[in-house]
Amino acid sequence: MDSIRSSQTTEGIQHISESVFVGLCCKVGTSQLVAMRRDVMDIREMVVNQVKTSEELSEMVSGSYGEGLRLKGSDIDFMYWPNDHRVIWDLSQSQYYNTHRQTLILCDCSDSPPGFTLLYLLSSSMYREIQRVCVRMNNRYYVSSSKYRQITLSEVSSPYNYLTPHGPCASGATGTQEYDHAYCFVSDLWPPSASLWIDRCHSWPQPHFVDDIVKNGCHFVAIGHKLGNHEDHEWRISFSRAEQKLVYVMNHCQFLTYSLLKLILTEIINNGVGDDDKLLCSYHMKTAVFWLIQQNTIPHWCPQNFLEGFWVCFKLILKWVYEGVCPNFFIPGNNMFLSKIHGVKQHQLFIRLSELYEKDLAFLLHSPSIRSCIIDVLYDPRNSIYTDDHTLISEVEFVKNVFDEILRQCLIPRQLDIQSCIRYLHTIEQMIGSPLLTQYQVLRLQNMIASVLQYTAFILHMETYTPDNKLSYRADKMSCHMLKLAAKFGFITDMLYIDMYYYKTHRYMKALSVIEMIKVKLSQPYVMYMDNVDTERYTEAVGGQSWSTKMRQAVAGVIILINRIHYITELIPEQQSALQNHEDVLCIPPLVLLYMLEILCYRHVDTMEAQIALGDLQTLVHYDQGQLIHLLLRDISWQILGICQQVTGNLQAALYSYQQSLRQEPFNKIQTATEMRIQRVCQWISFIN
Repeated sequence: MDSIRSSQTTEGIQHISESVFVGLCCKVGTSQLVAMRRDVMDIREMVVNQVKTSEELSEMVSGSYGEGLRLKGSDIDFMYWPNDHRVIWDLSQSQYYNTHRQTLILCDCSDSPPGFTLLYLLSSSMYREIQRVCVRMNNRYYVSSSKYRQITLSEVSSPYNYLTPHGPCASGATGTQEYDHAYCFVSDLWPPSASLWIDRCHSWPQPHFVDDIVKNGCHFVAIGHKLGNHEDHEWRISFSRAEQKLVYVMNHCQFLTYSLLKLILTEIINNGVGDDDKLLCSYHMKTAVFWLIQQNTIPHWCPQNFLEGFWVCFKLILKWVYEGVCPNFFIPGNNMFLSKIHGVKQHQLFIRLSELYEKDLAFLLHSPSIRSCIIDVLYDPRNSIYTDDHTLISEVEFVKNVFDEILRQCLIPRQLDIQSCIRYLHTIEQMIGSPLLTQYQVLRLQNMIASVLQYTAFILHMETYTPDNKLSYRADKMSCHMLKLAAKFGFITDMLYIDMYYYKTHRYMKALSVIEMIKVKLSQPYVMYMDNVDTERYTEAVGGQSWSTKMRQAVAGVIILINRIHYITELIPEQQSALQNHEDVLCIPPLVLLYMLEILCYRHVDTMEAQIALGDLQTLVHYDQGQLIHLLLRDISWQILGICQQVTGNLQAALYSYQQSLRQEPFNKIQTATEMRIQRVCQWISFIN
């Protein structure tokens, strides 16, 4: 097939466009799904940044993840900046700040390429705090980007969690998820060099969006221009916040065009290409979409002309590569190809893109993600295609995605103490009644309340427990109350935190009664867990109920243990092992933890029942095919089975389970604990024999 376009009528191309649009909705998300992701993520960010003190770092999730994309293999970009430092563009702007509380930094763009600047430290009285990242030039102290990168990388890296430099970022991984951390500075003020962008916004974005973007200023990331005079000390002006807002105001066709360009880049253009030869990046794709929307190149973006919009974007990128110029959307004088795409590499890239262009839209058949969408239409051109959200995703599937997103974004306070938890609860309490919140944000806040109450209950016990002490008695009553309250806000499985607390405080019969309650709730045919849900039963049971009711009565979630909080003694080695590898949490399948607690409690009450529960756990771990234990959580599941076998005296079985744990994907990073347990079990076996 040499050309899809030449072999199809206009109606046929529209049909293929609709099919690709639908395929991307299924892969990337419908407009409703993407909006929900953004709501859930934004409210978490608002809470976290409001709670932080002036001495702490503010944060945001940037890049495609922050924009609502959830593509497999994509990393997550985080930006962090100090609250007590502000960058200004002119000395007169210092009047807006209290220099006794904030360190002021002045931009000096006089000798830097467009889009880059030197940062001159103004507050000499506070100089010592950032002295180690400054260099002296022309009798001034400038904050050096290269020194800043080195120091932030060394401070967040460790022998257990080796981070590597990646442009201005520190790159690493949590489980199978890769991430980039960019430590930067912020300005509340819009760059003068981007003032022409405001004048350019005649039709897109609308004036109130432009005002909002300008009021949020910009950031400065620690990397200089390779061809600049001060590469080691310059900073790049970053418009990540502005770009995120622009992506938010795209219609869904425009957003999916950007998503398709990212997929084509990964699956076709950069497929099989070494990292050093990946000249184009997703930022170039996003920039092309921005320019085309603002220039109104495609008057009406819709599913019927979806591929037309994509094709115009692809041609613009081809033109940029031919000319060797990719103008930054906010500062066009910043040619983003200048230091990377030129000479022989530019020519080779142009040839590669030209070959794809000559194949016309047929080159999309090389993309595994959308190939089937095109082929299905070519084989059956009369097949009707429906592009509305309610047709593309069922109500139950949407509900599942909502709760998956909430579980995905775990709230982990940097300071785990009572005062910090109180600040979180107070902040959430103030926000939860706002009429401006969406239903998903209210739901997320309720889930955050449950999490913070659970943290507070266990921290309170850790800080106050003393045998036969009135203070401990009162604290215990408060902890029990908070855990029961949390269960009213959270998932069914949040009752397991009550169970852990009862076991921790030696109330085994109470813990066992809670276990029986959880078993009854989890046995209901309408309960949603991972990909398991009986759609018909679920709809009958809670279909018309509120989101809070659905979460509390019909959804089971993975149990997340914060590794700086000790829940039960038996899992402390695993938490310590994970912490050594800079893993903040342990993720445990709920049924695995339930059986573990049942075994541990019955050891003190009825050893026969303990053996029955151990048999249930063993059957689950040995024979589950990803239905109740996520494949990434098999490391901790085998580990817990081994712990339970060891405490009940079956050392050979425990040894086998620990060895199986080591063979799994090291998602929870508990290998150090596993190896330690293997060593001890082998010593016991040797001693017995």
